[in-house]
Amino acid sequence: MELVCPHCGAVNRVPEQRLGDQPKCGKCGGAVLPPAPIELTAGNFERFLTRDGLPVLVDFWAPWCGPCRQFAPTFAQMAGQYAGGVRFVKVNTEAEQALAAHYGIRSIPTLALFKDGRELDRVSGALPGPQLAAWLRQHL
Repeated sequence: MELVCPHCGAVNRVPEQRLGDQPKCGKCGGAVLPPAPIELTAGNFERFLTRDGLPVLVDFWAPWCGPCRQFAPTFAQMAGQYAGGVRFVKVNTEAEQALAAHYGIRSIPTLALFKDGRELDRVSGALPGPQLAAWLRQHL
């Protein structure tokens, strides 16, 4: 399976049976599957969507958004639980307005699930952990 390094952007080949072994990047040595959400920008967003072998769950958020800030700990906790199975990434829509416009983000927080570069589903609003887990189970 190919995994994009969140530190340097290198694409690493990792056997699926080794995903739980905390693989390191062959180029920079950083953790390829950190147990926390990855902040993405317009510069690396498409690479994660199209080159990473795992489904990618994107949290489109903004720092001024109260529900976004309240949802952040739940999203971070779920990222740790799903490490090696789903990539949890965040896009700051305030800083990445063109990216948010390209994906038609009209309210935040918005969660969008991608697989192989294709959007599978999206949901708007901050979900409690159990509801987010149930939504993910529907699509994985």
